[in-house]
Amino acid sequence: MLISHPDEPSSASWSVARAGAALSLLVVTLTSAYAGTVVDLSCIGGAKNFNCVAQMATAGDPYVRVVPQALSEAQKSQLAARDHKWVAHCHPVAERDSYGVERYRYAAPGCEYGLGTD
Repeated sequence: MLISHPDEPSSASWSVARAGAALSLLVVTLTSAYAGTVVDLSCIGGAKNFNCVAQMATAGDPYVRVVPQALSEAQKSQLAARDHKWVAHCHPVAERDSYGVERYRYAAPGCEYGLGTD
């Protein structure tokens, strides 16, 4: 008959793990370089294993997007010329497959990745 006796959790290892978690939390929260950030420190552990994870993010609304500056006329004409060059090289054609999904076919290799004009 086999009998398993679990090891007693070492109070020394728990105190070291707790001290490490407290020290890392102290360093993260008191560092001025992280001003304006949100920190979430999560720790979990058992008798033999202990793990901490810190997640950092900037404070504020994550759904706010930065709108780029308006393009100048020169930039607009340059982009239009690049687009016309790509269309002339790749000749994209949209065709429906057997499932009714519209798929693009290109005349030159690499056009499906935006290559072919540079």
